[in-house]
Amino acid sequence: MMDQDRTAKVKIGGVEYPLIFTTKATKEIAKRYGGLANLGETLLKNENFEMALDEVTWLIALLANQSILIHNLQNEEKKPLLTEDAVELLTTPMELADYKNAITEAMMRGTKRHVESEETDSEGEQVKNLKVE
Repeated sequence: MMDQDRTAKVKIGGVEYPLIFTTKATKEIAKRYGGLANLGETLLKNENFEMALDEVTWLIALLANQSILIHNLQNEEKKPLLTEDAVELLTTPMELADYKNAITEAMMRGTKRHVESEETDSEGEQVKNLKVE
């Protein structure tokens, strides 16, 4: 079962796909861009429209396939992976612009940290409760 707090959803060809930013996806992005910081720069600075579309379709396929790979790992009934060609055929350039937001949301959710800290004084009374998200 997938943690819904870690996903952003997109609809491709009438099918909803959760986008998940996993460790595996992080490694693939690092291989392609040399790190996460470079990914943001590449997407923002991309003046070549066709190249920008290639990057977004690659990212959508990568992040959507994470949920399929997790499903296939945990279930006997396997689902086929989403290809970049399928993403290109089943979407419009306008939708891809919206998907950039979903990619960003999935990445933010995948890297969100939950930290809780409680400090107590010498008598055991709670002094401070720090929560970082």
